[in-house]
Amino acid sequence: MSPSLLKSLAAAVLLLLGPASLAAPRGAPVCEPAGEGADASFAPEVQRELDAIVRAELSQGPVAGMSVGVTRGGQRWVCAYGQRDVARRLPATPRTTYRMASVTKSFTAVAVMQLVEQGKLSLDADISTLVPGYPAKQWPVTVRDLLGHLSGVPTYDGTASSNNVKAVSTAEAVAVFAQKPLAFEPRTRYLYTTWGYNLLGAAVEAASGQSYRDYLREHVFGPAGMAHADLDITATRDEHQAAGYRLQGGALKPSRFLDVSSRFGGGGTRATVGDMLGFGRAVVAHTLVKRETMGRMQASMATADGRLTDYGMGFATYPLRGHYLVAHAGGQPETTTLLVMFPAEDTVIALATNVEGEAKRLRRLSIRLMEQVLEDGVTRRDAHLADGVDSVVYEGLGRIASYGLAYHQWATRGPGSLPEETDLPGAFTQVSEMLSRKEIAKDSRAALERIRGGHDPRLGSVFIRVGAHMARTLEKAHGAERLRTYPAEGPLSFFSDYLAACDAQGVPDTERFGGPLREDLLRFVTSWKRAELPPLKRQRLDEMKNPERLLASLRTAAAASPEVRPDYSDELLRLAEGHALKKQTAARLKWLEVAVELQPKSVDARVALAQGLLAAKRDKEVLPHLREALATPQGSSSLSPAGLMKRVGEAESAQVGLGLLRAGVELHPDSPELWEALAKRAGAQGQKAEAKAALRQARRARESAPVPSASRPSAVERGASGPVPDDHGLVKPRQQ
Repeated sequence: MSPSLLKSLAAAVLLLLGPASLAAPRGAPVCEPAGEGADASFAPEVQRELDAIVRAELSQGPVAGMSVGVTRGGQRWVCAYGQRDVARRLPATPRTTYRMASVTKSFTAVAVMQLVEQGKLSLDADISTLVPGYPAKQWPVTVRDLLGHLSGVPTYDGTASSNNVKAVSTAEAVAVFAQKPLAFEPRTRYLYTTWGYNLLGAAVEAASGQSYRDYLREHVFGPAGMAHADLDITATRDEHQAAGYRLQGGALKPSRFLDVSSRFGGGGTRATVGDMLGFGRAVVAHTLVKRETMGRMQASMATADGRLTDYGMGFATYPLRGHYLVAHAGGQPETTTLLVMFPAEDTVIALATNVEGEAKRLRRLSIRLMEQVLEDGVTRRDAHLADGVDSVVYEGLGRIASYGLAYHQWATRGPGSLPEETDLPGAFTQVSEMLSRKEIAKDSRAALERIRGGHDPRLGSVFIRVGAHMARTLEKAHGAERLRTYPAEGPLSFFSDYLAACDAQGVPDTERFGGPLREDLLRFVTSWKRAELPPLKRQRLDEMKNPERLLASLRTAAAASPEVRPDYSDELLRLAEGHALKKQTAARLKWLEVAVELQPKSVDARVALAQGLLAAKRDKEVLPHLREALATPQGSSSLSPAGLMKRVGEAESAQVGLGLLRAGVELHPDSPELWEALAKRAGAQGQKAEAKAALRQARRARESAPVPSASRPSAVERGASGPVPDDHGLVKPRQQ
């Protein structure tokens, strides 16, 4: 039977089954037997908590199948939920294979670095000398540049270039983009590109004398114990391969067909979650390449002007709440995947689903699993701060604590290294100036930009150096066990203990912080303690059966701690999202309004409420909320024209996207890009008069715009301290 006929039959069965059959799986998961593939299972109570976390996430919306795996040291837990094939009612199991999509890039990077260790490849070789079908460009493109997405090799530039439906050879896959010029001079910018990794796959073949498939099977999959991993081609698929789905209008539909041989080196493999764990364990144990090599791969690369990209050689890599994270995500038709490793803590989390476009869900789930395994199940929350200067100071404290803890642990318990220490007193002085209320008050947006770049080499990596010194001091004072508690407790605990340790150990004044910062810290801690609710220490509002019962307590705590308190907006927005999926407009708006009531300065809460109002066709109420959000230091970044355009692209419907653009041109009337986007959207929705008027405004805005600067966009304009990967990379949280 042909693939097209099979797809038609599957679609017909889905229509017969109806939406009710696509609800979150309620039955028991299919799990690996106790102890299989590892020395021991997690304790029964931990397994129950892990299972509860996954079930809570899957209850939030339609899902087909999902496999989840966690290892820490010799402990292992692998379970599969739902169905690998909805039409045939086949369950997902630990043996189910999924398309790995861009997790493949990590496999390719390891292959390249193995050949570098053997002297068969040079990181500084021009790729055109290794791949005959790829001609020399206007600048040399090195293997090192390609590994870090700094090469300038373009990414997909249209549907024709990304929607391949027939099997192609390595030469044919490279020929698709071989004649395209570089998008920019290498190392001046970051651009995530699957085509660049196809070049690396071709280089593996040239240097090894083996096909890409044979090389991976012999040198990566085999040594890592990845028994079911292979290229995702028709010949390797069996009855265990998951059928793929996409979410459309709240229901699951079969995925469109895509032959991934056209993206072989950047997204052409398949594997089980157990295979993903095997690869992660091999990365953490340095069994595929030497420890020193893996340390280089896990270190973030930087642009020529000294901005870290948060991507190393084949891995997204950066601190997450005090943990050093090494990861890759993937997204394609039929799949969403996420592999997360914590090398300093000997922990790996692997997630795969046969529903595409689920990057945010997997990201959320990975953090919840991390909290359970590494943070004793404590639910850590960001802080809500009423004052704009306070919010910038707090973000600085959070970044110093996170970078300091993560890099210290990575350098002492993992394969990493710290920036060279040259002038520690000078670094402390620089950090104190960056966190000065007086300086922040002059220009909070510029201050926020400096803080978000405080870990970059261009600023001397001061946040890493100062934070790591603080972590060393605390480890000497309180021991390694105490150090491991700070990621769950947060930056206020980290800084408070450091200041106390300075007094107890006689730390020189040059390695302390001044009186004003101490006063801020004391004020933050006092306010935070008043606002904490014990019932929510290990539980999220969106995972409770009756969250309404705590609303009165939340309001009381907010009134008692107007300056600083825990931020519940993420959980409240999740509650609203659940009602949105069920088309319960009134309940959705209720929770969005509660989120804004409790966290009035939250950009995410205000924007979510604006989108909820647009969905409810209450457009006139939207603009005040967006203005409130834009007035905050964080909002001035995320609601810039570029930030708004991104939100429009992610909008839940064309109606909401159009409404956001209408509000956007009110907020930024001089932005030609927003006016042009409004014209396009309005025209597509039949609003011809509005489209013509928007085009006129776009022309006026372009005519009056200043001459573009040759300088690159700022960190705030990019929305983060470094370029953030797209959905094939790793979606990052608001704070690190």
